[in-house]
Amino acid sequence: MNIQELDILNSLAEEPFVSQRLLAERCGHSLGTVNRCVRSLVQSGCLDRDMALTEKSRAMLAAGAPQNAVILAAGSGMRMVPINLEAPKGLLEVGGEPLIERTIRQLRQAGITDVTVVVGFMKEQYEYLIDKFGVTLAVNPDYAGKNNLHSLLLAADRLHNTYVIPCDIWCAENPYRRHELYSWYMVSDRLDPAGAVRMNRRRELTAAADGAGGNAMIGISYLMEPEAALVRRRLAEMARDPRYDGAFWEETLYEKGRMAVYARPVPATEVAEINTYEQLRELDGGSAHLRSAAIAAAAAALDARQEEVREVTVLKKGMTNRSFLFTCRGRRYIARVPGEGSEKLIHRQQEAAVYAAIRGRGLCDDPVYLDPDSGYKITAYLEGARVCDPADRADVARCMEKLRAFHAMDLSVPHRFDIFDTIDYYESLWEGAPSAYRDHALTRERVFSLRPYIQAHAGPERLTHIDAVPDNFLFAPRGGGEELQLIDWEYAAMQDPHVDVAMFGIYSLYDQRQMDGLIDLYFSGGCPEQTRTKIYCYVAACGLLWSDWCEYKRCLGVEFGEYSLRQYRYAKDYYRLAAERIGGAL
Repeated sequence: MNIQELDILNSLAEEPFVSQRLLAERCGHSLGTVNRCVRSLVQSGCLDRDMALTEKSRAMLAAGAPQNAVILAAGSGMRMVPINLEAPKGLLEVGGEPLIERTIRQLRQAGITDVTVVVGFMKEQYEYLIDKFGVTLAVNPDYAGKNNLHSLLLAADRLHNTYVIPCDIWCAENPYRRHELYSWYMVSDRLDPAGAVRMNRRRELTAAADGAGGNAMIGISYLMEPEAALVRRRLAEMARDPRYDGAFWEETLYEKGRMAVYARPVPATEVAEINTYEQLRELDGGSAHLRSAAIAAAAAALDARQEEVREVTVLKKGMTNRSFLFTCRGRRYIARVPGEGSEKLIHRQQEAAVYAAIRGRGLCDDPVYLDPDSGYKITAYLEGARVCDPADRADVARCMEKLRAFHAMDLSVPHRFDIFDTIDYYESLWEGAPSAYRDHALTRERVFSLRPYIQAHAGPERLTHIDAVPDNFLFAPRGGGEELQLIDWEYAAMQDPHVDVAMFGIYSLYDQRQMDGLIDLYFSGGCPEQTRTKIYCYVAACGLLWSDWCEYKRCLGVEFGEYSLRQYRYAKDYYRLAAERIGGAL
């Protein structure tokens, strides 16, 4: 039985036969196709002469009837910054109704009450759905480091005649039905330059060639056997392979570039996937979530109306903060919003004091706005700017020259950054939880044994950036050349300025040869050996510092992958290198 015949049976299950022309309109097939399919269905015993369903077709409909739904709502929706700081994507309101509630209500209208919601980010905000709708919540603890393939794995045993639905979908018309006869994946009926799949005349789906465009993937799917069995098996297989940590569940549907399910095309005007602030504004300009605290702060800082904050797009996720780009009155700006737990890591009044100390000294453009209480910051966007490439010696040489010039200013602020005290503080934020590293206690003891050497050889303290990493050196086009700025001063404080050299090296993931090359660039080839040893000590101490910092952020659901492991490795390896040079290893 072909897909056109199945569509006809589905349509007749929903509404009785009136005419073949009306049936063609409902199914979306040509009148000629409907005529041929009807004759075939009568001959096969699925329709009687009056175009009514037979026992045979009713049995098919009963076997394919939807039994349940899985809604995927674990992700943090990073592209929704700044809205996702206040509510998870599934609870964004369109027309005064949360997206996920609209989806559950539409499922209920189709007779589906067995709903599992896989949650993770802001999971507590979804708890009320248990009482309001009787849903089941499944918690994905790995939502920050893995994609929704791992979320669906948590509900794999429920996949049989099941709708799989993303939480950020808004459907004008109810897409869910009491009757289904085949597995499908919903796509837009229009071609899109960014479309990831191509639908052919037989409604088969293949992966679109790079750059060729295709049909936009909506994300809603219906799975019957054997496709549900395929997905269950491949979820289990792929979840064991780290290469699929960032995979979407749809990858389980592909076999040699073709999806194992049919396409269900829908008009692009009837379904909206809300991934960004601007998409929500386009769908519902009156949504309460458009009036976020961050947007309000940006508008107030620029003496503008909130409606004038336009073209909001998320920037790369930072390690401490979230940032978004926006346009206001023809100019572009970057707004910084403090990230998870940053209020325990950054003293915003001290940050304001640093910006006051460096104002007008040519180190970076002054902030347009900085709130020392909330941590919101707005800066002018530098068109065409790029960050330092730590593999480019010319870039690194200019960065070290900038650092030397900054350090030579001998600036001061009332606060200091003590590496070892900060290590103690970060570990206190674990609230009694042990380190994820089995030998952390020994590593810590060894790193702290370097403290006396550092104290004996530290130079005079002055304002030090502390976070002088390649990403914070910005090359901006200006006057036919490139002006170098040093940005993001939130950790800056009084300290031995040579700490900045160590920080640059460990963030760049340099090996010892590269680290020595970096030191030579900063000192123009004339670094005293005792100073080099001291910088090795700083590498070890700062490695432990940022490793402990990563462990705190991991407790908040924020993962940093290889960076975290490499920082811990710096603590161990450079302790050994420094201790050998000092002559007193533990």
